[in-house]
Amino acid sequence: MSEHPRHFTPARTDDDGLITLAILAVGGQGCGQLTDWIVAIAEANGYRAQSTSVPGVAQRTGATIYYIEMAPDTGAEAVFSLMPAPGDIDIVVSGEIMEAGRGIERGFVTPLRTTLVTSTHRVLAISEKLVPGDGRADSAVVLAALDQAANHLVAMDMERVAAENGSHITNCLLGALAGSGALPFERAAFEAAIRASGRGVGAALRAFGDAYARAQNGAEAEMPAVAETPEPGIAGPELLRREWAALAARLDALPDPARAMAGAGLRKVVDFQDLRYGALYVDCVLRGAEADRAAGGEAQGWTYATALAKHLANALCYDDIIRVADLKTRGTRFARVRAHVQADDAAVLAVTEYMHPRAEEICGLMPAALGRRIEASPRLFRLLDRMVNKGRRLRSGRLPAFVLLYGLGGLRRFRRSLWRDRVESAHREAWLTLAESRLNRDYAMAIATLEARRLIKGYSDTHSRGHSKFDVVLAGLALVEGRRDAADWARRLMDSALNTPELSAVEGTLATIRSFADDKAPA
Repeated sequence: MSEHPRHFTPARTDDDGLITLAILAVGGQGCGQLTDWIVAIAEANGYRAQSTSVPGVAQRTGATIYYIEMAPDTGAEAVFSLMPAPGDIDIVVSGEIMEAGRGIERGFVTPLRTTLVTSTHRVLAISEKLVPGDGRADSAVVLAALDQAANHLVAMDMERVAAENGSHITNCLLGALAGSGALPFERAAFEAAIRASGRGVGAALRAFGDAYARAQNGAEAEMPAVAETPEPGIAGPELLRREWAALAARLDALPDPARAMAGAGLRKVVDFQDLRYGALYVDCVLRGAEADRAAGGEAQGWTYATALAKHLANALCYDDIIRVADLKTRGTRFARVRAHVQADDAAVLAVTEYMHPRAEEICGLMPAALGRRIEASPRLFRLLDRMVNKGRRLRSGRLPAFVLLYGLGGLRRFRRSLWRDRVESAHREAWLTLAESRLNRDYAMAIATLEARRLIKGYSDTHSRGHSKFDVVLAGLALVEGRRDAADWARRLMDSALNTPELSAVEGTLATIRSFADDKAPA
């Protein structure tokens, strides 16, 4: 991959054979064990070694730098450094690609000296998860930078290699390090360290050997493949399956670009509620497609109908207590958690759910008349909030908590008569009416109105923050409507709303719009 030649030296010959090694770890990966293995291997092969750890800023599950120095044991007392120094690291091992990127930023990886061994999988940082839109950093850009910055790069998706061998990423990191040739020890020395641990040795050695072979073969670094989710089958009584088939057949009337999106949307809506709710979705999408046709949507690639099919499905499938409880008690969810923690069928899995409902969520769970009355009474609402607004931890692997959550999820059949559904329906209808009213006047503004719905997602405080941003964006769209640069300002509003979790950014853009909104002349 590199454009400049490199002269890789497995280990240094100056400084009395001193070798420096830094491990950049994400919490929970077991890199403390990896550090102990490397020290034990060095000491078993005639080296003196010292390891230290430097805790980093807590992100994801905590980032730590483990630092090792080793040198041949000459009988004299060795003096080792306690901290890694920029430009002075022979080997960097990273358990995740963005940590390797941070190693470049800190000067640990240099093109004349450093062997970099890294996994290419991602563990998203809190800062990436907080962004309302797609806050993920571009891993491909980081990988290209790693290849340029390192003397020798060994990169592979070690999380996947570990899973394929029924083992842990620590064993793959050790295997890739051994296969890189950066340490002057035989393969048997590394395998002996794994055997000495005495835990899951067979699977650990398989994972080690797989990563070792990939590093030795010099396979070109590549990003983890995105697994395709197979389309779920339809199961249930024959009568309901016939109703589903008839409902899905109505989507054939949609233009091609919108049909696939509407099919996925229909599945989501029916899974959220029922077939009658799905019929409501289909009716609305078909009506929107007709409005799109009348507004010249064919020349626009049916963008309005496609956007409507996507964002309406998300609007119909709002997160309430019923939805959260339903998802937390599904068998597929427990299977996913078990696979994530790599627990076998014989292991006892304990799952603790954290729930923090506010008075708003409890009112939404009430019959419409009662929920409306309590929300309209400040005194009753404050009293209810004091009673319920506190965090709760429920062990859903135990019968009482599971029955409670399962019962809440079963309230789905009554959802359409509850206060939350009335609130969501009124908000949704106002949003759709506004988008359709703009369709004939300004096609791009109608699309922007639909896409503003992206901001509303999640549950509790997250949902409230999204609603606030949605309101700010719609206010900004109203101010620029009719201007020639309206679409550009709509894009700026959405970018500022999606790229940061704070409301201040989009409010700043709105303030800029208001500064020229009195100018009625087209821009």
